[in-house]
Amino acid sequence: MKKHLIQSLLLAASFFISSFSAFAQAANGIANSISEVRPTLPGMIIPNTCVESSDKSKVCTEALFAEKPTVLVVYRGGWCPYCNAQLNRMKSIESALEFLGFQIVAISPDSNKNIAEQQSREELAYNLLADPKLELAKNMGLAYFLDKKTEEKYRDKLGVPFIDIDGDSRVALPVPAVYIIDQQGKVHFQYVNPDISVRLSENLLYTAASETMKVINKVEQKKANK
Repeated sequence: MKKHLIQSLLLAASFFISSFSAFAQAANGIANSISEVRPTLPGMIIPNTCVESSDKSKVCTEALFAEKPTVLVVYRGGWCPYCNAQLNRMKSIESALEFLGFQIVAISPDSNKNIAEQQSREELAYNLLADPKLELAKNMGLAYFLDKKTEEKYRDKLGVPFIDIDGDSRVALPVPAVYIIDQQGKVHFQYVNPDISVRLSENLLYTAASETMKVINKVEQKKANK
């Protein structure tokens, strides 16, 4: 009886410790793995978060989104070939999205210097912003820690953020994502895929943006008629 009681107490203690550890990780806003992220969903409001421009100016999302409806691309960094390919393909629908009334904003954990170099190198006309501390990625539920094996491959890459957890330096990144957001910061469309090699097609993005703008315009029209 006593033996079973001790085993039960040890099991409960083990569960408590592991649960507390998981809570501590979650409290940082960074998931333990890519499969555990909890992205902001359609219908939810993105919390106001300040990121940085290439010249280190503070840019807060509430003011940014208020300018006009936004197609927001969250990517891993200019060192990521899948991300660079995605950002370059966006050029094919850039003018069409702007004609609909959208602005395009791409945000990564890269440094201000790196995003400036990337914008020039890739000849990107739309806005690139830096989220070096992963504040926006955390607030949107997109940030996650890489596993130890993958960390080793990324430690020498510029722009990969390191997060200190109880003295242990961990590598964290955002899951690649595309959001369509109105001027109140409300999400109307979201695409998040844990397979980092699979990105949203430009045709699907344009279709989603076109339909979203119809919804936004209807809402604005109702407000105007009140």
